[in-house]
Amino acid sequence: MKFICPNIIFIVFLLSTATITSSQSESSETNIISRFQQFLKIKTDHPTPNYKQSSDFLISQAKSLSLQSQTIEHVPGKPLVLLKWTGTSPELPAIMLYSHTDVVPAEHDKWDHPPFDAHLDSEGRIYARGSQDMKCVGMQYLEAVRKLKQWGFQPKRTIYLAFAPDEEIGGHDGAEKFSLSRVFQDLNVGIVLDEGLASPDDYYRAFYAERSPWWLKIKAVGIPGHGAKLYDNSAMENLLKSIEIIRRYRASQFDLIKAGLKADGEVISINMAFLKAGTPSPTGFVMNLQPSEAEAGFDIRVPPTADTESLERRIAEEWAPTWRNMSFTFKQKVSGCDASGKPVVTKTDSSNPWWALLENAVQEAGGKLGKPEIFPASTDARYFRNLGLPAIGFSPMANTPILLHDHNEYLHKDEYLKGIKIYESIIKAYASYDEHVNDERSKDEL
Repeated sequence: MKFICPNIIFIVFLLSTATITSSQSESSETNIISRFQQFLKIKTDHPTPNYKQSSDFLISQAKSLSLQSQTIEHVPGKPLVLLKWTGTSPELPAIMLYSHTDVVPAEHDKWDHPPFDAHLDSEGRIYARGSQDMKCVGMQYLEAVRKLKQWGFQPKRTIYLAFAPDEEIGGHDGAEKFSLSRVFQDLNVGIVLDEGLASPDDYYRAFYAERSPWWLKIKAVGIPGHGAKLYDNSAMENLLKSIEIIRRYRASQFDLIKAGLKADGEVISINMAFLKAGTPSPTGFVMNLQPSEAEAGFDIRVPPTADTESLERRIAEEWAPTWRNMSFTFKQKVSGCDASGKPVVTKTDSSNPWWALLENAVQEAGGKLGKPEIFPASTDARYFRNLGLPAIGFSPMANTPILLHDHNEYLHKDEYLKGIKIYESIIKAYASYDEHVNDERSKDEL
């Protein structure tokens, strides 16, 4: 009879257990990435987003997590999927984890991989429209909830996950109508988390406000003339003068960023969106005729700290003065202030416990948070800030180039998985926070 040393059996057992644990972990990560890819493959790009398929997928995820779900349509064909994880103290203001399901169109021939294939390359990069903006965040919410439930975590506050339509075209039939609805009022939301931006370095970015869009159209008129004739105040000459003045102003704002004096969201940005002039012909344009009208459109983004009265005077007196036969209109002009004239921002000081909780939660999960920023564009968070609610823009994507709306948008799988751990920490901190307990502690310390 041969005897086997107990120590050898124990070592073999440990090795086999480690192999099984490693295999389970790999399988779990594989499933997490697979679910992300499934969501990315759903074509929710404008002008015909497949919201039905997206909603069905999200509701199936809710069922697998035992979350309550409902679909709300403020406009037919534009569903908002709302999921609920009821807290043990539902009377406390709730947490809203907000995201949008739509994405911008992609020029398929400009991509290295088809934008809706969710291709995972050998380097670990997941290429897809929406991989950064912002299907990643919506799925990270769900995966973080999945992990917390597996650990047996019970939230004190109720947690809502909202997946809204139409953010990429203004959010008017999505977040705007939702924020003003009785349904939203009854949720008793205390804090909203929405999208942020990728960060090229180690620091995650968090946003407390955003720039407001002013979409400006400038029109110049003048006497038409022969293409060979030189004369003053033609429509094209007047418009080109304005374009040059605007270009110089744009350069002055951009120089502040280049010099490191201000961040993107702290300056007024202006970019030409279109130029329209000329007399059409069957072969293009009439080349020997100076047109009587010329137009240009500009996308202006205004931070809540800007002097908007000064900007409006600049437009009227320098960019489109009437004495140069010019006029201007706004296709869209969103105010960055509330009814009382105060900037619509979320506080980042000690008066806002949610910001401190975010900072601590990110650090506890091994991340680093940069200084608070103003989001350079627009998000649906503005609709919730307009109600006086704190709303923070945050997308945990460090060491990642900013590729939203760009060709070859991608997110590395490792950064995606790290982001889930970050959200586990944030959700746990937010859902466990009880201001009444903290108030009593403060009184004791005093």
